[in-house]
Formats: sequence, C-alpha cells, structure tokens
Amino acid sequence: MDEHGNVVGVVSAKLNASAALAASGALPENVNYAVKSSYLLSFLESVPEVSAKLKAPIGTERKFDDVVQTAQAAAVLVMVY
Repeated sequence: MDEHGNVVGVVSAKLNASAALAASGALPENVNYAVKSSYLLSFLESVPEVSAKLKAPIGTERKFDDVVQTAQAAAVLVMVY
C-alpha cells in the first residue's frame, strides 16, 4: 500500500529460502513476488460482479496508523497445496 492506503501490488509468492541457499550459497531475507496493481485492476474490471464494487483511488494522505489498520483488515493468507 502507498501512503494514501491505495494498493500498489499484491504478494503472490515467497522465495523458498532453503532452495535459494542451496542454489546460491546465500540465505535470502524477505524475498517475495508480487503482481502489480495495474494488472490486477485490469483483470478485476473485466469481471462484472467485481467491477461494480471497486473503489476510486484515495488522493488524500492518511495517517500511517490508519493505513496500517486498513491493510491489516484487508490482508488474507491463501495457501495452495
């Protein structure tokens, strides 16, 4: 999220640290892969049921604590096996 609370990307995967260590000899920290929000928005706009529920971007700056609370309320973990 940016300082306004707008989504700028969605994390879609995390690098497997043990595989990276075996391949490179270095232990990576906090390496994630994300989908850019503009790609996600294009997809969401193509789904009529979702398109009507999309909100306009926020243009005013918000307090950091408010942005954090918004992010926490919207974050979910999806595990696929």
